[in-house]
Formats: sequence, C-alpha cells, structure tokens
Amino acid sequence: MPLDAAPELLTPAEMGRADGLAAEAGIPGPWLMEAAGRAVARAARRRFRPCRVLVLAGPGNNGGDGYVAARLLEAAGWPVTVAALAPPRAGSDAAAAAARWRGPLVPFSVAEAGRAGLVIDAVFGAGLGRPVEGLAAEVLRACEAPILAVDTPSGLDGATGQVRGFAPRAAMTVTFFRLKPGHLLLPGRELCGETVLADIGLPPSVLGRIAPQAWRNGPRLWRLPVAGAESHKYSRGHLSILGGAAMTGAARLAAGAAHRMGAGLVTLRAPDAASAMLYRAAEPGSLVSEATIEALLGDARRGTWLIGPGLEPDDATRAALRAVLAAGRQVVADAGALGASAGAPEALAGAAVLTPHAGEFHRVFGPIGDDKIAAARRAAALTGAVVLLKGADTVVAAPDGRAIVNHNAPPSLATGGTGDVLAGSIAALLAQGMAAFEAAAAGAWLQGEAARRHGPGLLAEDLITLLPSAAAAASGA
Repeated sequence: MPLDAAPELLTPAEMGRADGLAAEAGIPGPWLMEAAGRAVARAARRRFRPCRVLVLAGPGNNGGDGYVAARLLEAAGWPVTVAALAPPRAGSDAAAAAARWRGPLVPFSVAEAGRAGLVIDAVFGAGLGRPVEGLAAEVLRACEAPILAVDTPSGLDGATGQVRGFAPRAAMTVTFFRLKPGHLLLPGRELCGETVLADIGLPPSVLGRIAPQAWRNGPRLWRLPVAGAESHKYSRGHLSILGGAAMTGAARLAAGAAHRMGAGLVTLRAPDAASAMLYRAAEPGSLVSEATIEALLGDARRGTWLIGPGLEPDDATRAALRAVLAAGRQVVADAGALGASAGAPEALAGAAVLTPHAGEFHRVFGPIGDDKIAAARRAAALTGAVVLLKGADTVVAAPDGRAIVNHNAPPSLATGGTGDVLAGSIAALLAQGMAAFEAAAAGAWLQGEAARRHGPGLLAEDLITLLPSAAAAASGA
C-alpha cells in the first residue's frame, strides 16, 4: 500500500482496537497474522538475496508474524532458523503460528545473531510496555547482518518514536494497515530504515469507529487557496509584518515568501527611518510603513499579522503583540514574539499560529519531553493557537487535539532564515482565508518540497523562488 494512500496515523492502542474491530467484523486473528507474515516474507524476497535467515521471535503477536514469515521463506527455499525469546502464550494466535513452524529452532543467543545473513526482528512490536534490556538487547545489539523489523524495530515506541532501552537500526521495517507516529517521529524514523506499509485485509471502515486524531502531512489533507477571475489584491489578503531594526533580512525573507504564496498585499512596518530605508531598498513589491501599530490597526483590511522575524524579545515586542491580539487580528507569532513570551504562554493566547523551534518551545512552555505530539497538543490547548513545533519531524497541533506529523524536510533546511520563510508562507495562506491548522500544515509541507527540489547548497532565499513550483505540485497531487 503506498504511504500516500493512508494518511492516518494510529497509536499502538488504536491499532489494537482496529484488530479488535476486525474480529468483530468476522475477520479472524490468525487470518490477519498469516497476512502480516506473508507481507514480511514478500518484503524480504523483494529487498534481499536468499541467505541464512534468523527470525528472532518474541512471545506475542509480533513473534507470531515472525513464525509465519519463517515458514513462508523456508517454503521458498531460503535457509531459515527461529530463535524464540520465550514461547507464546498457550492458546494464542502466536502459539498456533509457532506450532506450524517445522524448521530448526536455535538458542536466542548472541552467537546465533552473529551467524545470520539476514535477521528478522519479530521480538517486540510498537506497543512495547517496557524497555528492551537484558538478553533481548544483547542479541539485537549483536546483529551484524541487515535487520528487517516487523512493525517497528524492537524497543521503538510506536506512539512517540522514542527508544525504550535499546532499539536496533533496521534496514527495512514492514508495518500493517496504517503507519504509527513512531514511524515518522525522530529518532524512530531513522531506525526504521525503508518503511513498507502492507495491506493485510483490515477494513478501512474501522477508522470511523477509532476516529484517529493524527495524520501524516501531505496535500491530501488540505487545499491551497486558488485565485478566481474576480480576485483582487484585497480579496487575497493584506499581510502586515512587523520588521526589526537590526535583523532586517528576517522580515524581508518572510515578505518574499508571502508574496510567492499569494498574499495580495504585504506591508513591512519599520520601527524607524533608518530601517525603513533598508526595507525600501529591498523587494519593490512590499509596502513599507513607519506608521504606529495603532495607526495600521485602524485599517480593517489588515486582517493578518506576522510578528517575530527579526524582532528583539523585549518589552516593545510584547506590547506590539498585545496590541494586535487585542484588536482581534489573525497573528502568526514567531521568533522574537515567542522569545518575548518566555515563561508566559498566556501572552500568546488568541494567536492563530505559533511556530517555535525546540528551544523556543522550551522557553515558553517548558520541556518537550519524550512525546512531541503530546507536548504540541498541550501548548495548543493552553493558548488556543495552532502550534507548529519545528524540526526534521515537525508536528502541527490544533487546540482540539488534531495533530499532523511532517516528514519531508531535508537536512538542507537547517540553515538560517528558513524559519522566516516558513512563517511568511503560513501567514500568506492565512491572509487568503485558509484555516490555521491547514495553513500551518501546508506551509510545512511546501517548505520541505521546495527544499527537496533545490538539493544541496540551499539558502533560505532559494526557498522563496521554489515555493510556487512546490505549490503547483501540491495542487496536482
């Protein structure tokens, strides 16, 4: 199943419920286990040459999938042995699968792990409730051959992407029905290697009863604004950006992105005459004003504001943020606006979108902890704003608990100014009437796609010119 065809992300608990609902619908557990094991065996044959295979089997359903894969690979002529950490519970589906294995059983040992040409890790699945330690960790650590993980590498928390105890680095991971957050969140994404999503016959109708609240980001989840024949610059939104006096490039990058993403008008508000000269010498498409914030708020058409890029985290920024929020405008709070709210998240209440990186999030809301999605959800609920927690595994969370994980950001985005471009893109989409949650998700995806199109050597300003082609790709998806 192509990953794009299944955007929902299920926690291990939700995946367990999906299995239970399938049983209620008359799909027996052994049938699903057989389908899962068949998917693992098929993936092994597609990716690897025939070799000595060691299946490391745990006592649960993950191990049951491993026994099925072992049987099918042996039937295809591969030399296969199984090492069981512990026997399955009597009467379970895994016990039935183990009973059908007639091939060799070897000790669950470091020595056996070192002799394999391919290791199938079917020890523990995504719902592991304890750290991987002791013998299990020793054997997994001793694997020198490529590892094909069933569901997730053992020790990887499917809900958070964090490692519990020890988790090996797999060359390939085969999972079933829907991805889990841990397949996309770091470090889980790196440990999974190539991730294959297999259709094992679970009916998609079970999703209606589960009502998942997390998704993998992509154009299937949102639609970009489209200008019509009667559109004009005011109908496409007037974005106001508060520029700083020192780091003027930040606001200029945001303005450039906003223009490319379709904002009808963009005003850069300069704090003094000297900085106004710098802004006027830059992009000719932006309006530059030295008027007071109160005067600019007098124009009701200035409905969307970006506050933060290039601003100092000081009293002036706090006052500006407070004034614009009090006026009921849509606000994207970034950089200096977040810094000015350190330790005071209530100052951001009423904003439309917050765009912190990990350090800014910590200063405003406290530690992220091991669960990035939960942290972003808490911050969104506290402020009433959509929170975009930046990183290679950006999370977008809404106050109502919806969350999106973005995973298309290449490492080249780790350079100065890219956050300003992202904030400008999101603000432009808001100005054109896009809902905050969807605007933040779209901005994150478009940024990643633009960076992918550029390749190595990316500068923040390069993103601006590539945003339209990324948007065209999204619209055609």
